[in-house]
Amino acid sequence: MKAAVVRELGEVPRYEEFPDPAPGPSESIVEVSAAALTHLALSRAAGAHYSADAAPPLVVGVDGVGRDPEGRRVYFARARPPYGALAERAPVPTAAQIPLPPALDDVTVAAAALPGMSCWRPLTVLAPIRPNEAVLVHGAAGASGRMAVQVAKHLGASRVIAAGRDPEELRPLRDLGADELVVTDRPPDELRATFRTLAREAAVGVVLDYLWGPTAEALLEALGGPNAPRGPARVRYVQVGSLAGPTIRLESALLRSSGVELLGSGLGSASPADLLTSIRSFLDAMVVGHFRIETEVHPLAEVARFWGRTGGARRRVFSVP
Repeated sequence: MKAAVVRELGEVPRYEEFPDPAPGPSESIVEVSAAALTHLALSRAAGAHYSADAAPPLVVGVDGVGRDPEGRRVYFARARPPYGALAERAPVPTAAQIPLPPALDDVTVAAAALPGMSCWRPLTVLAPIRPNEAVLVHGAAGASGRMAVQVAKHLGASRVIAAGRDPEELRPLRDLGADELVVTDRPPDELRATFRTLAREAAVGVVLDYLWGPTAEALLEALGGPNAPRGPARVRYVQVGSLAGPTIRLESALLRSSGVELLGSGLGSASPADLLTSIRSFLDAMVVGHFRIETEVHPLAEVARFWGRTGGARRRVFSVP
């Protein structure tokens, strides 16, 4: 079969022949139709993600959409290593396949599933939105952040605050449900003051952080410490991604003097079954809520051309013949 293959960790995958998979116990072969290029897929293919679990040669790609042996459309994840989603076929546990709503096409599901899970589980399981609480999305300009803005509004956030570096990329988020836009490319003292004022005025109860890094430090300092806004409920700060840096400086006194709870959401923070349940619930909600995601579709044969460029707000999806 044809697949996107890396033979050394970190190299650009090549579109080439790879042995056809045979189904193992409790598996079936999914005929893949579409799979997205995600930061997770890039990181795992480089061996840099904590969940990377296969030695090369391997097929890249984390999740996708296809047809099961009965011809049913399914979303799938957890293809058995060394197989991945960016291939004509993938051996997938039957428990890791989700039947798809007819209203959603293959490309949309492939593009939206992981961004949806990244916000749906935090806002429904880890830190459900309470009445009259606002949600702040740190890193709202990317595909996942834009989905988080829509989901937070759908789930009843009193206000949604979208934070990001580029004002031009933030502006369209008002049409997706953002009530406030915060440009983070400014001096730390000014940024802290802005975050603190918004947290107090809007009653921020949940933060979804897709970036980490220096602006996360400013945000946490605004929420904690002696001058932090105090409300009836603790602020649940959910760490989802680290596109701005893997580490931050965090003083112990900040946590001791605040009502901030730090939570993590990602692979390993919940069982695979729980993550798939969240994706299933999100896809059902996507139909009802008419959530939007921009896509850019390319044939799998062009994987090397676009590898390493996830597309920002527009999710790149590879179609499989």
